[in-house]
Amino acid sequence: MYQLLDGLSIIEASSFVASPTAGLYCAQLGAEVIRVDHKEGGLDYDRYMLTEQGRSLSWENLNRAKKSVALDLRSGEGRELLVALSANTGNLITNLPEKSFLGHDAIAAQQPEGAPELVSVRIMGWHDGRQAMDFTVNAASGYPLMCGPEDWDMTTAPPVNQVLPAWDFITGAYCAFALLAALRQRDATGQGSELRVPLGDVAIGTMANSGAMAEMLYRGGDRERLGNAIWGAFGRDFRSRDGVRFMVAALTAKQWDGLVAAFGIADAIAALEAELAVRFADGDRPRFEHRHRLFALFQERADRMDWHELSASLAAHGTTFERYRTMHEAANDAALVADNPLFGASPANPSGFEYPATRSFANIPSREAAAPAPAPYLGQHTEEVLAERLDRQARRSRYRPPIRQGLSHDDTSPRSHLQAPAYAGGQVPRQPRPARGGRARSSDHQGAGRTQRDRSAAGGRCGVQPGLRQRRGPRDRALELAGGGLSDRGARLPARPALRLGPAGGRDCGDDGPDR
Repeated sequence: MYQLLDGLSIIEASSFVASPTAGLYCAQLGAEVIRVDHKEGGLDYDRYMLTEQGRSLSWENLNRAKKSVALDLRSGEGRELLVALSANTGNLITNLPEKSFLGHDAIAAQQPEGAPELVSVRIMGWHDGRQAMDFTVNAASGYPLMCGPEDWDMTTAPPVNQVLPAWDFITGAYCAFALLAALRQRDATGQGSELRVPLGDVAIGTMANSGAMAEMLYRGGDRERLGNAIWGAFGRDFRSRDGVRFMVAALTAKQWDGLVAAFGIADAIAALEAELAVRFADGDRPRFEHRHRLFALFQERADRMDWHELSASLAAHGTTFERYRTMHEAANDAALVADNPLFGASPANPSGFEYPATRSFANIPSREAAAPAPAPYLGQHTEEVLAERLDRQARRSRYRPPIRQGLSHDDTSPRSHLQAPAYAGGQVPRQPRPARGGRARSSDHQGAGRTQRDRSAAGGRCGVQPGLRQRRGPRDRALELAGGGLSDRGARLPARPALRLGPAGGRDCGDDGPDR
């Protein structure tokens, strides 16, 4: 954690992977990133897999170092609060649809006079408005039909999907970069920007930038499948005598010479060069075009060496290689994790599960990196953020920061009632959440409607029990929109007894799902 972006505040209204990743990278470099969710959690709040306490490890790690605000985003007032927060902050990352209540123009229209112009980054599906997610844009990119054993029939073989949602993570990183580029322009010119980043464009654009699109058009067809071989260079997986699988790669003359020396096959390589009238040190082309003959030589030698001996030789000659690991093995590998300064102890995880967590991927040798920051509890910073960001316009706005018992607008003391209680063994129990009732999710979350709760309270206001006649002012409504008196840290906060956290009902309780 470095404070390179200290002083920068960003509202993040997002879910799943790409959009939270953009916010995460900014937060890890010191930005104040405020994630805003529905008061019962966003679409990704319960994303698999869950701990015994019911906490999502995915959500916990994609939202480290952020603040969390929880509002009733099914109500018109809750949505207006989010628009107001975005307008007052001036910087937004979201994957809500462009035509949702959180549109760029709608936010800009609510900005205070004299505020810096709005910069918003919106992650979309496809450029034409179609829904998309990582695994569907990957299917369109062509890469899954490049993968698989070399002897598979190109016309009948199935696609091979990748497990890592790479397009999501690339998109998130690109959005963080695009946001900072737009902020740099605003600093120089005062001009804000609306940036739309379609996930599909990141995938097809990356394919084009790699040269693969031009290659397919030039050759007039597709590449052959290569199994685990590297396209256009020398590299493949091999197996030692004792059954250890490892990967080697040689893209330079130095790497190639080291690999030949490490395997001890210089004489066999010289004989093959004489037979084929080529010189393998001359570049990638001869090594790639004659890869099958070379693979046979290297595997024949590997069959006579145990991994301990072979890996020592590969390291001694400065080659590029690595042993295959399962992900569980990787997570327990000291060289990769425990002895790697990228990782630090993860304090106060909402899950109650202790494990290493990442700092910023970038490190500054002359500065000591701070410990990884924990993820927030859902809604942990709601009162703090609303008070800080909306109180500035309290006299001109009908919204007021929510009042908790014993607190005032001017109270700057630590919110002790928002701190996680100490539980035996460091286990934080999962906060009971309101019953979800009859629940239906769209089969495709991209741009679709969000979770629909049981509307048994029909006729009442959103989240308020019908039939109650107690007078409520704007502050009461803000408290209700902020979660109705429950802390996600497992403690019940003081709240007016007239409010309840029941299923949203009545009018204006629809919900726009994320575009990405």
